[in-house]
Amino acid sequence: MTSQENRRITDLGTLKAISHPLRMRLYRALFVARTATASQLADQLDEAVSLVSYHLRKLADHGLIEEAQSRSTDGRERWWQPASYGISVQEEDVRSTPELVAASVAFGRTINEQRVELHRRFLDERLTWSGEWRTAAVSSEWLPRLTAAELTALGAELEAVLKKYDQAARAAEAAGETEGRENIAVHLHAFPYRS
Repeated sequence: MTSQENRRITDLGTLKAISHPLRMRLYRALFVARTATASQLADQLDEAVSLVSYHLRKLADHGLIEEAQSRSTDGRERWWQPASYGISVQEEDVRSTPELVAASVAFGRTINEQRVELHRRFLDERLTWSGEWRTAAVSSEWLPRLTAAELTALGAELEAVLKKYDQAARAAEAAGETEGRENIAVHLHAFPYRS
């Protein structure tokens, strides 16, 4: 990955590009794989290679992914990689126009639907995982009463903990420690609500 920081999406075109459900699935699959070809991603997502190639080019047009130069040596296949450590959409960047607000809502809904589907799949397939993995899985809900400042601090602390574990796992994997590793989805939602 070129940047070790999150890419903060602030423009309407990029926000619309990543909000497309297939593009978001491709971005997630590429983020997990670190590098992949359109053929590999098409097999994984059960989509046509030509369709996947088209959507990968659209993600690249907006700087969300890039060609993995070190892998694309023979010229026959293009290898892709995420252009940053991740992406984020911040409220203060999108509240200025109705179009950005609408695109942000579409992005949030796409992400949420895909997260729900990932969790649903785990629930449906949980008995195919070992007892150790079923015990390790976490599902909890907390309902604290916080101020906006406290929620901001909580979010920052949780993200720091997750980043620490992710970076340590990436370093271990790069050092060849792959035994027993699985893809893990951690979804955090923290938002105000009224009964």
